Amino acid sequence: MELGLRGNKALVTGASKGIGRACAEVLAEEGCDVVLVARTASDLEAARAAIIAKHNVAVRVFALDLSQTRNVDRLAAECSDAEILINNAGAIPGGNIDNVDEVLWREAWDLKVFGYINMTRRFYALMRERKKGVIINIVGAAGQNPDFEYIAGSSGNASLMAFTRAMGGASPRDGIRVIGINPGPVLTDRLITLTRQRAQQRFGDAERWPELMQGHAFGRAAKPEEIAWMTAFLASDRSAYTTGTIITIDGGGSSRRSSL
Repeated sequence: MELGLRGNKALVTGASKGIGRACAEVLAEEGCDVVLVARTASDLEAARAAIIAKHNVAVRVFALDLSQTRNVDRLAAECSDAEILINNAGAIPGGNIDNVDEVLWREAWDLKVFGYINMTRRFYALMRERKKGVIINIVGAAGQNPDFEYIAGSSGNASLMAFTRAMGGASPRDGIRVIGINPGPVLTDRLITLTRQRAQQRFGDAERWPELMQGHAFGRAAKPEEIAWMTAFLASDRSAYTTGTIITIDGGGSSRRSSL
């Protein structure tokens, strides 16, 4: 399907690896010029080189910590023409109310929760001036399936789900769409690290981590590009009537929950 995205300008946060990098690569494949934002310059340069080698698009990179409001302001000033914003930066640590202290909780939320909110605040205002734009928040399935052992992430994701719906419900009046995606387990470096730790605890052998993937739908985690393909579709005019909603991509995990 031709998505009609060629020539658009897309900004992707958390773009150096995992879902963010996959989103940048798919948007570039569709002909978008892309801006990649993450904290590690070397990873960004590697992603930039890989995209330029495959696609005839412009690629800019910014090594910035988006938990700092001044960096959000800088992006808004230097990338004010972005027509698509993909908020993806941030990984909230696991742990329950006893494990995640106030300092760690606030640090995690400053990057993901307030990072998404501040990026949306700045870029929505710019898009409103043009009466055109799409903002997609990559949130996380724990927001709808809260887990005591992932309490900071569950709470933060639930907040971002409400934020996305509130923004997206009103955004058509400004010619803008705001949408969320809730990925379930995705085969990223972070998931592999966590699964290796669990394999070490369960089997005494971290190398047996693939065995633990068998418990996921279809016997595997999602591929990052499976999230990215949906992101590109939602960003396009093929999905022009979609806003204020959350798309869940979790292999049916949310539908398998017992009501008892």
